[in-house]
Amino acid sequence: MQNQFEICIATSDHQNFAVIIAAEMESSAKARGTGIAKRTASYIAEKMLEGKAVIAFNKDGIWAGFCYIETWSHGQYVANSGLIVAPEFRKSGLAKAIKKKIFRLSRTTYPESKLFGLTTGLPVMKINSDLGYEPVTYSELTQDDAFWAGCKSCVNYEILLSKERKNCMCTAMLYDPKDHYEPEETKEDFKQHSKLYDRFMRIKQWKLLRPFLKKDLIKFFSFFN
Repeated sequence: MQNQFEICIATSDHQNFAVIIAAEMESSAKARGTGIAKRTASYIAEKMLEGKAVIAFNKDGIWAGFCYIETWSHGQYVANSGLIVAPEFRKSGLAKAIKKKIFRLSRTTYPESKLFGLTTGLPVMKINSDLGYEPVTYSELTQDDAFWAGCKSCVNYEILLSKERKNCMCTAMLYDPKDHYEPEETKEDFKQHSKLYDRFMRIKQWKLLRPFLKKDLIKFFSFFN
């Protein structure tokens, strides 16, 4: 994998890829049926200019993946957001390599900040766990309104509001540099309990969706009355 891809800190030289990246993010979210906050090409290009993103290419120079850094609560919290891998390069280990690269960039740039993430995907949860993240409640994340406003374009935003921003389809994970498990420890722990995490995610999603499914059923039957 190391010889297959080049992963580097994005610069102004990579701005031409912003449109492709934004489009792939939106396409991926629709395919999964679970939303991610929508980001424009201009926003992605801005992250490149700020040196707060990493980009990956295959050995032929074809764009392969991307991820960027966001800061919240005056730099107290940092999020590695928008992780995306081009469809033809998925299941190659590239996502994990990109996450490691952006994680190191975040730790170097913001050594005292807490790193956090929201995800609906078990593979991303496993990668985060390998890096030392722990599952936490939403109350342990940034309470910056600007962060939560970014969820408005997510298909699950109505659920988030109904839970008063205390829960949603995503699982929250946090890396606190002052208090966290060593990566190897969490890696082994997640390996042993990954089936339980998967089951937890399914139960959580069912409970959160149930009120909305019930609402749709009522509308359906009322149509025939």
